Amino acid sequence: MISSIYKTKFEADGFEVLIAADGATGLALAKKEKFDIIILDIILPGLDGFSILEEIKKDKVAKNTPVIMLTNLGTEDDKAKGQKLGALDYLVKASLTPGQISDKIKQALKIK
Repeated sequence: MISSIYKTKFEADGFEVLIAADGATGLALAKKEKFDIIILDIILPGLDGFSILEEIKKDKVAKNTPVIMLTNLGTEDDKAKGQKLGALDYLVKASLTPGQISDKIKQALKIK
């Protein structure tokens, strides 16, 4: 349900959005498709977001795609792990509105 809220907001802001129902599907999509940016949660069915990020950064095609972690796990250890694995940014859902997150994505795409 939460992903559909973000999808609606991001599409209203002009983004094309694909959602994966679980970690394995998300990883397969990241390796198969060419994305401008990947928004990745940590707690997912199957593979967790940290494992997916690690695999993305090993993939020849996907490794250069910016990844923003978007999760409710907000400990400093989690943030540090995300950054160490190569996340461009680490956002805590509970601290930001969908609009603020959309703005962060726009900023990241300008940097890219």
